[in-house]
Amino acid sequence: MAKAKEPVESSESPKEKKTEEASKVEKPVKSEVIETNKDARTWAMFCHLAGLGWLIFWLIPVIGGVICPLILWQIKKNEYSFVDEQGKEAVNFQISMLLYWIVAMLLCFACIGAALVPIVLVVDIVLAIVASIKVGEGHSYRYPFCIRFIK
Repeated sequence: MAKAKEPVESSESPKEKKTEEASKVEKPVKSEVIETNKDARTWAMFCHLAGLGWLIFWLIPVIGGVICPLILWQIKKNEYSFVDEQGKEAVNFQISMLLYWIVAMLLCFACIGAALVPIVLVVDIVLAIVASIKVGEGHSYRYPFCIRFIK
Protein backbone atom coordinates (compact mmCIF):
# COMPACT_ATOMS: atom_id res chain seq x y z
CA MET A 1 0.00 0.00 0.00
CA ALA A 2 1.11 3.53 -0.75
CA LYS A 3 1.51 5.83 2.17
CA ALA A 4 -0.32 9.16 2.13
CA LYS A 5 2.01 12.09 2.02
CA GLU A 6 2.20 14.00 5.22
CA PRO A 7 1.97 17.80 4.97
CA VAL A 8 5.32 19.47 5.20
CA GLU A 9 5.43 22.08 7.90
CA SER A 10 7.06 25.33 6.97
CA SER A 11 9.20 27.39 9.24
CA GLU A 12 6.99 30.47 8.67
CA SER A 13 4.60 31.55 11.38
CA PRO A 14 0.88 31.94 10.56
CA LYS A 15 1.24 35.74 10.74
CA GLU A 16 3.95 35.69 8.09
CA LYS A 17 1.78 33.50 5.85
CA LYS A 18 -1.17 35.90 6.15
CA THR A 19 0.90 38.96 5.32
CA GLU A 20 2.49 37.14 2.37
CA GLU A 21 -0.94 36.15 1.03
CA ALA A 22 -2.28 39.65 1.54
CA SER A 23 0.60 41.14 -0.42
CA LYS A 24 -0.14 38.79 -3.34
CA VAL A 25 -3.71 40.02 -3.65
CA GLU A 26 -3.93 42.92 -6.07
CA LYS A 27 -5.61 45.95 -4.68
CA PRO A 28 -7.77 48.06 -7.00
CA VAL A 29 -5.92 51.03 -8.36
CA LYS A 30 -7.73 54.32 -7.97
CA SER A 31 -7.42 56.69 -10.87
CA GLU A 32 -5.04 59.44 -10.00
CA VAL A 33 -5.82 63.10 -10.35
CA ILE A 34 -3.73 64.10 -13.32
CA GLU A 35 -4.76 67.70 -13.86
CA THR A 36 -4.49 70.34 -11.18
CA ASN A 37 -5.07 73.42 -13.35
CA LYS A 38 -8.67 74.50 -12.79
CA ASP A 39 -8.92 76.28 -16.15
CA ALA A 40 -7.77 73.16 -18.02
CA ARG A 41 -10.31 71.02 -16.14
CA THR A 42 -13.08 73.51 -16.88
CA TRP A 43 -12.35 73.71 -20.61
CA ALA A 44 -12.03 69.92 -20.85
CA MET A 45 -15.39 69.60 -19.09
CA PHE A 46 -16.92 72.06 -21.58
CA CYS A 47 -15.58 69.93 -24.45
CA HIS A 48 -17.51 66.93 -23.14
CA LEU A 49 -20.65 68.93 -22.37
CA ALA A 50 -20.57 70.61 -25.79
CA GLY A 51 -21.26 67.19 -27.27
CA LEU A 52 -24.76 67.55 -25.87
CA GLY A 53 -25.31 70.51 -28.17
CA TRP A 54 -27.48 68.25 -30.32
CA LEU A 55 -30.14 68.66 -27.63
CA ILE A 56 -30.34 72.33 -28.67
CA PHE A 57 -29.71 71.86 -32.40
CA TRP A 58 -31.81 68.70 -32.65
CA LEU A 59 -32.60 69.24 -36.31
CA ILE A 60 -28.93 69.11 -37.25
CA PRO A 61 -27.17 66.68 -34.86
CA VAL A 62 -23.83 67.11 -36.65
CA ILE A 63 -23.66 70.76 -35.62
CA GLY A 64 -24.63 70.16 -32.02
CA GLY A 65 -22.93 66.86 -31.41
CA VAL A 66 -19.68 67.08 -33.36
CA ILE A 67 -19.00 70.69 -34.32
CA CYS A 68 -19.42 72.21 -30.83
CA PRO A 69 -16.79 70.03 -29.09
CA LEU A 70 -14.58 70.28 -32.17
CA ILE A 71 -14.56 74.09 -32.00
CA LEU A 72 -13.81 74.15 -28.25
CA TRP A 73 -11.04 71.58 -28.67
CA GLN A 74 -9.46 73.50 -31.55
CA ILE A 75 -9.52 76.77 -29.61
CA LYS A 76 -7.90 75.43 -26.42
CA LYS A 77 -5.82 72.40 -27.49
CA ASN A 78 -2.54 74.35 -27.73
CA GLU A 79 -3.08 76.07 -24.41
CA TYR A 80 -3.67 72.97 -22.23
CA SER A 81 -2.51 69.42 -22.93
CA PHE A 82 -5.37 68.06 -20.80
CA VAL A 83 -7.90 69.85 -23.02
CA ASP A 84 -6.12 68.46 -26.08
CA GLU A 85 -6.43 64.89 -24.77
CA GLN A 86 -10.03 65.21 -23.56
CA GLY A 87 -11.15 67.26 -26.56
CA LYS A 88 -10.00 64.49 -28.90
CA GLU A 89 -11.84 61.98 -26.74
CA ALA A 90 -15.04 64.05 -26.79
CA VAL A 91 -14.93 64.60 -30.57
CA ASN A 92 -14.20 60.92 -31.24
CA PHE A 93 -17.08 59.87 -29.00
CA GLN A 94 -19.53 62.27 -30.63
CA ILE A 95 -18.52 61.11 -34.12
CA SER A 96 -19.00 57.50 -32.96
CA MET A 97 -22.41 58.31 -31.47
CA LEU A 98 -23.42 60.06 -34.70
CA LEU A 99 -22.49 56.95 -36.69
CA TYR A 100 -24.38 54.71 -34.25
CA TRP A 101 -27.40 57.02 -34.53
CA ILE A 102 -27.29 56.89 -38.35
CA VAL A 103 -27.10 53.09 -38.29
CA ALA A 104 -30.00 52.94 -35.81
CA MET A 105 -32.05 55.27 -38.04
CA LEU A 106 -31.36 53.07 -41.06
CA LEU A 107 -32.38 50.02 -39.05
CA CYS A 108 -35.75 51.65 -38.41
CA PHE A 109 -36.75 50.24 -41.78
CA ALA A 110 -36.18 46.78 -40.30
CA CYS A 111 -38.12 47.70 -37.13
CA ILE A 112 -34.99 47.19 -35.03
CA GLY A 113 -33.92 50.81 -35.03
CA ALA A 114 -37.06 51.99 -33.26
CA ALA A 115 -35.60 50.52 -30.07
CA LEU A 116 -31.98 51.40 -30.86
CA VAL A 117 -32.43 55.14 -31.48
CA PRO A 118 -33.52 55.97 -27.90
CA ILE A 119 -30.80 53.69 -26.49
CA VAL A 120 -28.10 55.49 -28.50
CA LEU A 121 -29.39 58.89 -27.40
CA VAL A 122 -29.58 57.94 -23.71
CA VAL A 123 -26.08 56.40 -23.81
CA ASP A 124 -24.77 59.60 -25.39
CA ILE A 125 -26.31 61.80 -22.69
CA VAL A 126 -25.30 59.61 -19.74
CA LEU A 127 -21.70 59.03 -20.83
CA ALA A 128 -21.15 62.70 -21.68
CA ILE A 129 -22.35 63.70 -18.20
CA VAL A 130 -20.18 61.03 -16.54
CA ALA A 131 -17.16 62.19 -18.56
CA SER A 132 -17.81 65.82 -17.62
CA ILE A 133 -17.93 64.96 -13.93
CA LYS A 134 -14.74 62.88 -14.06
CA VAL A 135 -12.85 65.49 -16.07
CA GLY A 136 -14.11 68.26 -13.79
CA GLU A 137 -12.49 66.35 -10.91
CA GLY A 138 -9.22 66.23 -12.86
CA HIS A 139 -9.35 62.58 -13.94
CA SER A 140 -8.68 61.54 -17.51
CA TYR A 141 -11.74 59.84 -19.04
CA ARG A 142 -11.96 57.29 -21.87
CA TYR A 143 -15.36 56.56 -23.37
CA PRO A 144 -16.49 52.99 -23.94
CA PHE A 145 -17.93 52.20 -27.41
CA CYS A 146 -15.73 54.92 -28.91
CA ILE A 147 -14.02 54.63 -32.27
CA ARG A 148 -10.81 56.62 -32.12
CA PHE A 149 -10.79 58.56 -35.41
CA ILE A 150 -8.48 61.30 -34.15
CA LYS A 151 -5.35 60.02 -32.44
